[in-house]
Amino acid sequence: MRRPAYLDDLNGEQSEAVVTLDGPVLVLAGAGTGKTRVLTTRIAHILASGKARPGSILAVTFTNKAAREMKERIERLIGGVVEGMPWLGTFHAIGARILRRHAELVDLKPNFTILDTDDQIRLLKQLIEAENLDEKRWPARQLAAYLDGWKNRGLTPDKVPEGEAFAFANGKGAELYKAYQVRLKELNAADFGDLLLECLRLFQEQTDVLERYQQRFSYMLVDEYQDTNVAQYLWLRLLAQGGGNICCVGDDDQSIYGWRGAEVDNILRFETDFPGAKVIRLERNYRSTGHILAAASGLIAHNEGRLGKTLHTDIGDGEKVTLQGCWDDDEEARVVGEDIEQLQRQGHALNEMAILVRASFQMRAFEDRFVTLGLNYRVIGGPRFYERQEIRDATAYLDVTLNPSNDLKFSRIINTPRRGLGDATLKVLHGLARAEGIPLAQAARTLVETEELRPAPRRALADLIATFDRWRSLVETMRHTELAELILDESGYTAMWQNDKSPKAQSRLENLKELIRFMDEFDSLAGFLEHVSLVMDAEAEDGADRVSLMTLHSAKGLEFDNVFLAGWEEGLFPHQRALDDAGRAGLEEERRLAYVGLTRARQRAKVTFTQNRRLHGLWQSAIPSRFIDELPEAHVEVAETSGAYGGYGMSRFDEPSELFQANYGTPGWQRAQRNRQAAAAPQRGPLTIEGELVASSTAQTSGYQVGERVFHQKFGYGAVATIDGNKLTVDFEKAGRKRVVDSFVERH
Repeated sequence: MRRPAYLDDLNGEQSEAVVTLDGPVLVLAGAGTGKTRVLTTRIAHILASGKARPGSILAVTFTNKAAREMKERIERLIGGVVEGMPWLGTFHAIGARILRRHAELVDLKPNFTILDTDDQIRLLKQLIEAENLDEKRWPARQLAAYLDGWKNRGLTPDKVPEGEAFAFANGKGAELYKAYQVRLKELNAADFGDLLLECLRLFQEQTDVLERYQQRFSYMLVDEYQDTNVAQYLWLRLLAQGGGNICCVGDDDQSIYGWRGAEVDNILRFETDFPGAKVIRLERNYRSTGHILAAASGLIAHNEGRLGKTLHTDIGDGEKVTLQGCWDDDEEARVVGEDIEQLQRQGHALNEMAILVRASFQMRAFEDRFVTLGLNYRVIGGPRFYERQEIRDATAYLDVTLNPSNDLKFSRIINTPRRGLGDATLKVLHGLARAEGIPLAQAARTLVETEELRPAPRRALADLIATFDRWRSLVETMRHTELAELILDESGYTAMWQNDKSPKAQSRLENLKELIRFMDEFDSLAGFLEHVSLVMDAEAEDGADRVSLMTLHSAKGLEFDNVFLAGWEEGLFPHQRALDDAGRAGLEEERRLAYVGLTRARQRAKVTFTQNRRLHGLWQSAIPSRFIDELPEAHVEVAETSGAYGGYGMSRFDEPSELFQANYGTPGWQRAQRNRQAAAAPQRGPLTIEGELVASSTAQTSGYQVGERVFHQKFGYGAVATIDGNKLTVDFEKAGRKRVVDSFVERH
């Protein structure tokens, strides 16, 4: 039989992974070793050799994009359109397809609804309220996070460990989970977790259905197996107990999603789960140079929980991984910015450069530096720093404190966090502002003196106005960073995110801390807000050549010629929260994250760290990450500016302070000294705001007369009793005496 052409471009290990079709196979595919090519070519080979029809192949991916690309590649390989591959897709898509076929067996109807996150939160709030629980103390979003975690582990309400159930509402977690599942059935609905959990229940309770699918799937293929959670693992194992022709492709060294339920042990125990399994290692890297691969391999070798492989390349050694220490994060941003400009002058495209950080708050310093330099950049995996929801909300509070006439900012935060100021209240408020031609804040001040609103929203609005007045009175006497912290705390905004148990909440809190920290570099609140406006205005054109800025988690699957890995310091990377929550397992996942970061680089990789970082305006000393000490010296070059250390490992930093001062005398160390002195200096003079903060509504004159008959949409007919500016006291025929704004009534 003639060798198929699609095998000609494969190396020996890749070809073996493609043609080994019988029995369980684990393909350990290192970074840049052609994983996707192997997976798609294997499917093409199964089809081309007549081993199975398209409808008999189960191919599971993690994203719809990956599924589409896989099908397109298969069609190119076999030279025609692939018809009838209904079982190529994501776990959730395939789970939904199976459930709709057998909905009645899991107490659903075939047309069941799949709830999105907003619908799920709304339903959980109803259940929490029905239990007479305080939603502020036990937020629905927190319960949703627990439910998601339990479902990812394949736990039904009766199997939730007692200790975990007690973590929410003093033991009512499992009870609420059960009530939630019952309510879902009543609504003929399922959430995303159910798409696999209910499939598991279906297969476990209806063995004939399971056997049908086991017989249907002659071959099973799974992409990114290291990222599977427990529910996905159990689902796959049940299906694979049929023919046993399962091929899982993944890399235990790139398992970095433990925080969202991924279990690296799934791939580590593959040979135990499937006795006689063949393990094929793809170790020839087609992306990175020799020094980069050797540095990454030396680092990841410190992990104990791994199957083991060593990447190699035919590209050549290339440049060593560069290491550079900086005084602080501003110095770090300056150093990286200068390197990028130098590479650009040498003809390197910005599109082939990336900065990878452990936490999103680190992006702020780089974004501000790029704006100063005029360098185009993009943030991958999220908005720019100043475009993030929490930063927009925080700056809106600060802006309204200085400028109460800013209607856009006032509208943004009037009910954030929730104060009971719903759509009806906002409609009345906007109506008055338009009718009187006054700012919303002034309209609010007028409304609280009337009875246009119900008592509860009127009190909430009055409290908000009074709070802004008090903050405004502190502008001249309190340091702007302290005032900003006070505003975020007293408004309840910080607490809102502290009570939010979603994965992004902690990142949002870190971003808010970074915002306060950065404000310390400005003389006043007004100066800082002006800077924010200038940064927001610096928007690069679509399609422009740009530096990519992203977190390490967002970088997986991407590659660039030049990669800058910033903030390699203990507590930041590895992140202290990961160490506290998961111990050694957390440390090993952080090390895998470092490995992923290094292997994104094709030609150059540079690691930077700082001796100081500031939080809440206070300096905190930092020590280099333990990962730096684990990089093999033979493959690392220390930049000249940090050469004063005489080494680069954590164990080699005995007394860096004086050396840093000598090395960074200008401008970093001197700037830091100035900032320290400024922080200790007496408070600056008062901040002057031209014009009145709030116009007096009593200065306006009403066009109505005492005794005049009027009509109000809410209160009906009445006669004007007294007049105070634009506010009327009206004796209504049915509602009694009320105080209203004149623009809300009409003559009759």
